[in-house]
Amino acid sequence: MKKVEDLKVQIFADGADKAGMLEMYAKPYVKGLTTNPTLMKKAGITDYRAFCKDILTHIKDKPLSFEVFSDDFAEMERQAMEIASWGSNVYVKIPVTNTQQETCYALVKKLGVKQVKMNVTAIMTLTQVRDVVAALNPTVPSYVSVFAGRIADTGLDPVPLMAAAVEMLKVAPAAELIWASPRELLNIFQADDIGCQVITVTNDIIKKLSLVGYDLDTYSLDTVKMFYSDAVAAGFKL
Repeated sequence: MKKVEDLKVQIFADGADKAGMLEMYAKPYVKGLTTNPTLMKKAGITDYRAFCKDILTHIKDKPLSFEVFSDDFAEMERQAMEIASWGSNVYVKIPVTNTQQETCYALVKKLGVKQVKMNVTAIMTLTQVRDVVAALNPTVPSYVSVFAGRIADTGLDPVPLMAAAVEMLKVAPAAELIWASPRELLNIFQADDIGCQVITVTNDIIKKLSLVGYDLDTYSLDTVKMFYSDAVAAGFKL
């Protein structure tokens, strides 16, 4: 089994809690960070611009993705240009479609001409991957974010799709594939095995990295002890 230090896939921390983001940023094996409006809402953030700019005063040397939140492509473009201006390490997250299922490809092309580094997000099909790659500026660093975890939630194995996506991205050397929304630590090793360049991981999963290589007999005993101590603490009787 591979050790964490042998992994080639880059681990990006996914979250919107400032303390958690800074904790993950400080870890040398975390190579970048991402967030999104849903995570920010859950974290209670109300001033989008202020939160992003505050985080950027602390994180200047690792990639950091912030998402546009309009449903109108002209407004998305305006927001993208402002977000891109916040720092050289900023990537602008562009959803693959708006809520009307109108595709973002024309906007991606336009922003690529303007040298905006993008993270095209919420992708779930190989057709979307193909069309996003075709729209990207091949000389501008970018991420193609495929939600493998959500694909798995539908009962489909995401590994073959992600492996095919790795091949599709070979025509865009400045672009990297993100395995997004992982559900378990195993996904990090799956992403690494197929040559996926990046995986975005929540803090809860990142903290499980300490279990990599842990002896399973010992882990079994730990689990038995947990059940026993919880039963005693609960005062259960039969």
